[in-house]
Formats: sequence, structure tokens, C-alpha cells
Amino acid sequence: TLHEGHVISTQELAALLQPVLTQSSKNLVLIVQDTLSVDDFTYYSETYVNKLCINLLQEILRSSPSSLVLPAVDCKATRYLLGFLQESMNWKLTNITNLDVSQLEVNTSKPNLFVVHLQSFISNFNDISTLEAVAENDKIIGRLIMGLQEQGIRFSVIYTATRPSRISRRTDAAWQLRRQLMATEEEDSLSNPALNVTNGNYTCILFYASNFSLMANYSVFIDLTNITFVNRDVDISSSECSDTNSTLSLKYTKPVNGINSLEIRFVMTNMFYGGSARNWSTLESVEIVQDDYMFAKFSVSVISAPAEYSFHCQLVGTSNLYPARLIPSNTEANNWDIFISRFQLQGFNIENNQFSYASDCTSFFTPAIWMGLVTSVILLWILAYGIHMIMQLTTNSRFDDPKGPALSVPQTE
Repeated sequence: TLHEGHVISTQELAALLQPVLTQSSKNLVLIVQDTLSVDDFTYYSETYVNKLCINLLQEILRSSPSSLVLPAVDCKATRYLLGFLQESMNWKLTNITNLDVSQLEVNTSKPNLFVVHLQSFISNFNDISTLEAVAENDKIIGRLIMGLQEQGIRFSVIYTATRPSRISRRTDAAWQLRRQLMATEEEDSLSNPALNVTNGNYTCILFYASNFSLMANYSVFIDLTNITFVNRDVDISSSECSDTNSTLSLKYTKPVNGINSLEIRFVMTNMFYGGSARNWSTLESVEIVQDDYMFAKFSVSVISAPAEYSFHCQLVGTSNLYPARLIPSNTEANNWDIFISRFQLQGFNIENNQFSYASDCTSFFTPAIWMGLVTSVILLWILAYGIHMIMQLTTNSRFDDPKGPALSVPQTE
């Protein structure tokens, strides 16, 4: 039983698949398509034009001795599922292309892994071609399963996709610069592991960003996200670590046409401050070296944290709208724009190869809090003024008696 919103990680998926890999029948069918989400089953299981798009798949699930449905699985886990299965056992790999199972020769004396790639479709509720593609995939799965059953082959089936077909829309990061009361940051299942720099046997620098890109001369866009965190096609050998100074050096070879080499340095210091009686880690500057001779330097604002913590900020860059700014320090720096989202950096006191508690760039008194305080002061002032006016009200010293003569009040009184 999984709690709502839980995303199965690579390790959890491997543990869940162990019963399949250790059972007596060593035949496994892996059915893969490009995109698929659990919401597709919810929608396409309804009747459309007097027919069910996934009728056969439902029947297979109902007739199966056991089944397991995982609503959300990490994309990295499904992307490398075939490689994991091949490493777990000495399978005889068979790619089924013509889907004619009657001509398929199966040697049940050894483990068999059958791989089927289904046609992809775009999830569009109002598109007839999408519904037809879903129905056709359902027929393919039905023919394949029934064909194997007719041959008396015992097998298990895994039906998955390399990426989700429906991704929940998230508000743009520019609108999430400030804290949200009683809210936690949503875990991103598509996020990549942090880049780590080791010094001997321990990690001394950790760096992560969901988007890491530059703009050179207002015209050349350089996206460094994938080559830094996914492909790891970056040279970090020039990085330096010590108890007082750390430098993260990222060297790229021909990141784009026209730039042969690019080096980006994050220079950090660890100093003791008597006012707080503790050490603070500070990002002093960011430097860009292009083709070994063009040097740009940026000073940094508000990027510091206690030395035992990491630093996190939703947006870091050269824009005036970002909470943590990189300010050009020389003429060459004016030719560069830097954009970093979900920035997290730690250069000291790293334990267990993981980020420590993050000190965020957002201050406590956000614009919303200031607006609330100013509004409250204005309302309190109006309330105080009203109470003061009520307290100044007085009653007449004499009143008219309806049974006596009329009361005459001289104007001089």
C-alpha cells in the first residue's frame, strides 16, 4: 500500500520486481510504449462509441492470478528497466516485431525475455485517432497474451512507458519566489542527482540546479543542464577543496558552435564571524572563462549560509527580478546573462554525500508580510480614531420636560 502521491524510485521498483525474477516460471514479457499515465486507464476504460478502448487489458487483469498496479514510477527507473532486467538474469532476449506468436519458438528450459514496443499516442480526449491508437494497442496486448497462453507458456507481464503522458501543470517558478505557509516543496520525479566533487574518499562540494543556462552576447544561448547533471560531460578536475576555501570548476568543451572551451567557477569561502559566533559559508564570486582568454567576473549578493548548511534559492542569475543576483564586476561580464533555477550549493561539511539542511534565500519579511503589516496598522489607526471620537461624545446637561413649559436655551449658554 502506497500513500497518495508517492513516486516509486529505482530501488523500490527493483525490490518490487524481485518476486517476478525469483519465481519458477522464467518467462517475462516487457511491453513498452513511449508515453503512458494511470489517468489514461481511468479515461479510456469508459465506453466510447459503444466500445471499450482497453477491454482486453481489463479482462487480462481480472483473470490474472495476481497483479500489481503502480500509479507513479520514476522516469529514470522505467527508462533503464530493460537494462536492469538484463543484468538481473541471463535472459534470452527476443524482440517481438511481427506479433505473430504462433511462429514464436520458445525454449522454456532457459529464461526468456520478450520485449514489445507499442505505438505511441498523444493523450487527447477529443481526438478520434488517439482513441483508435489506444484500442489498437489493447488488441495487440490481447493477441500477444492469448497467443502465449494457447502455447501453454507460463509468464509474467510488465506494461509500462518511458515517460508519463500527463504531467500536472505547475505554476512557473517566477511566481513561487516566496514561502508558502504550511506547504512543502513538491518533489520532482524528473530531477537528476547532484554533481559532486570528491577530495580523496569524501565529497567536498555538491551542486544542483534544475535549469543551468547562459546567454552570451545577447544572442548565443547555452543550455548546460543535461551535460552537467545527466550526461556528466563536464570536467571538474580543477575544482579545489579546503576547510576555508572551495572552488567548483566546471569545464566544457565546445558546448555550442563558436565556443571551443568554457569554464565556470563558483568561488566559496568559510569564515568565522564573531557577531553570530559561528562559521558562515559564502559564495564570493562566479567567474566565466571563454576560450582561455575572455574572463568575466560576477560578485554575488545574499548567497551565504551557516557552514553546516547548504544554500538553496529558487532563482539565481543576473536578472534584477531574481532574489539572489549575480552582479557584473568587469566589462566582459556585461556580455553574459546567467539563469539558474532551483539552485543548491554546498562547499563545506558534507556528510553521507547528501545536501545538509538548506538555508533559503527568501527572507522572513516577504512583500506579502509587509503588505499585511501595513494594512493592519492602517486598520488599527482607523479603529483607534473611531474609539477616540466615540469617547469625545457628551450628553446635554438639561432636557425638555413634555409636561412642563418649553425649555429655552439662550444662545450665550
